Amino acid sequence: MSCGIPVGLAAGCNVSIRGMAHHVHDAPEMNCTCGIYAAKSHADLRTAGYAGFGIHGEVLLWGMVVEHELGWRAQHAYPKSFFLQISMLPISLRFLEPRLKRLTAYGCDIHIVGSEGNMPLWIGGAGYEASTLDLLVQRCKIWYARRREERRIKRGDRVAILGRGIAVVEGINRTHVDVLLWNRTTLRIGRREIVWDEGNARWETDVNAHPVEF
Repeated sequence: MSCGIPVGLAAGCNVSIRGMAHHVHDAPEMNCTCGIYAAKSHADLRTAGYAGFGIHGEVLLWGMVVEHELGWRAQHAYPKSFFLQISMLPISLRFLEPRLKRLTAYGCDIHIVGSEGNMPLWIGGAGYEASTLDLLVQRCKIWYARRREERRIKRGDRVAILGRGIAVVEGINRTHVDVLLWNRTTLRIGRREIVWDEGNARWETDVNAHPVEF
C-alpha cells in the first residue's frame, strides 16, 4: 500500500451534499468519499495523481476498510516505511538534522530513492544506515565547498559600488581589488571593503574609492 499520511491518523467525515451536511457517520462509509486513502501500488498512486506530492511509502490500515479498484479508504492508518528523493532533503547540515529528526520520530523505515535503487537511511529499531548517512554528509560538504568557492571574489566578477555603478574585477591580490567602472575608470578597493550581499546575490561596497594610476 502506498500513501503520504501523518502518523497515527484517524479518519473523520465533513462531506456536504448540495450545501447541506449529510447524516453523521464513522469514516469510511460505503456510500461516501471519506476515509484515509491508500493505493495498492506505486503505479496506482501515479494513476490517482498523487505520486508527485513528495514523500510516499507503505502504510498499515485498520478499523473499517473499504476496498476500491486502485486502493482503499480506511478508518485508521500508520506509516510502515517512507521513500523519498534525495532532492527532498536539505543540503545544509543546519536544516538536514532537524528534518531527519522529524522523519525518524515516526519510528518507521526510511529509504532514499536513487538512480541505482533504494538506499536504507533509517531502519526502525536499528537506527541510521552508516553508508547512506555518510552520503548525505558528503553531499553537504560538497555544497559548502561550492558555496565557499562562489563567495570568493574572482577576476571577471561584478561589484556594485554604491552610488557609482557596476564595476568589473580586473585584478586581485592579498590586500586589494582593482575594478574597472563602466566609464573605463580603474579603482582600487581593499578586499575587506567588498562584501557579498545575500539578498541581492552580488558583491557590493560603499567605500569611497578613488581612481588609481598604473
